[in-house]
Amino acid sequence: MYRLLLATGNLGKLVEIQSLLDGLEIELIIPEAVGISLSVQENGSTYEENASLKANAFANASGLTTLADDSGLEVDVLDGLPGIRSARFSPLPNATDADRRSYLLSKLKAYSRPWKAHFQCTVAIATPQGKLYYAQGNCPGEIIPDERGSNGFGYDPIFLLRALGLTMAELSMEEKNHLSHRARAIKAALPLLHELFP
Repeated sequence: MYRLLLATGNLGKLVEIQSLLDGLEIELIIPEAVGISLSVQENGSTYEENASLKANAFANASGLTTLADDSGLEVDVLDGLPGIRSARFSPLPNATDADRRSYLLSKLKAYSRPWKAHFQCTVAIATPQGKLYYAQGNCPGEIIPDERGSNGFGYDPIFLLRALGLTMAELSMEEKNHLSHRARAIKAALPLLHELFP
């Protein structure tokens, strides 16, 4: 079985991506499992740059092919904010997901609904030999003022998928793996993974 390093300590992300790789002869591992602890400055100006910074750093440190992603929530009336700063959007030090959701909603109060938005994700796959591959995914929806659902993380409880009438946090893992921005980016990356791990 091939080993693919996931450049994150986010266990929610690990579970989500592992289920998307189901059926492939790939064991997804986190840096901790191979004794690596890196802090990568995500100072790129695009999702691609941030994802590649992480993927390259962990591939170089581990000698393993590494998958990293960078994703963000882009809200139309906020001109695409929080965007690549989604994880660092709240001004509070050590802000939680709840803090970030609360801060976003405080910014949106000045605008009338619907607050149209989309999640954007870029996946970067880096090999120890220095090759780099990308795939993208997008998921449209809108922000709602009240949190719903207990699945997922980040902005999921306030991100409504209009066609379903459910927030991202109300979806089962199976549903999320059909619809989420990360799921769509990973699915777009599957041909690359087949190529790298024949």
